[in-house]
Amino acid sequence: MQYSFSYNKKQVIQGLRYHFISRTEVRFLVIVVNVFAIIAAVLYFMKKIRPEPFLLGSFLWVMIMLTFWQILPLLIYRREATFKESFTIYFAEHDVRLESSRGYVDWNYSQFSSFFESPNFFHLYFNPRSFFLIPKEGMTEEFKHDLRGVLNRKIGKK
Repeated sequence: MQYSFSYNKKQVIQGLRYHFISRTEVRFLVIVVNVFAIIAAVLYFMKKIRPEPFLLGSFLWVMIMLTFWQILPLLIYRREATFKESFTIYFAEHDVRLESSRGYVDWNYSQFSSFFESPNFFHLYFNPRSFFLIPKEGMTEEFKHDLRGVLNRKIGKK
């Protein structure tokens, strides 16, 4: 199977957001801050606490959302030259080859720890912090179905 692609900035930003939100520690942090903010709001409106804890909880919630929803995806997009190149990826029986104008790299399927699918990408993970995005834009439904089958057999879902 062969697929040629380049990246769309808006879709990459959204794909990076999915990456961050799918992280267990980020989900845990968001839940803890939301619970704190809700409890602080209830206690404040019951006149049990001063407004500072309520404002702190609200401030933390806004900062976490800004960080994981805007700042980090934009920083990563700007820093990585990968998102400005065009690629051709080949899915063979034993490995994956990624080619660009700068060269190529071969990855054995065993080098990937997992994958997951978001609305615009297939996220191939080498480890929890290192991954590669394959855009779905331009893929036929049949190709997506075949690729899901290959990835499920060779890698396994996250």
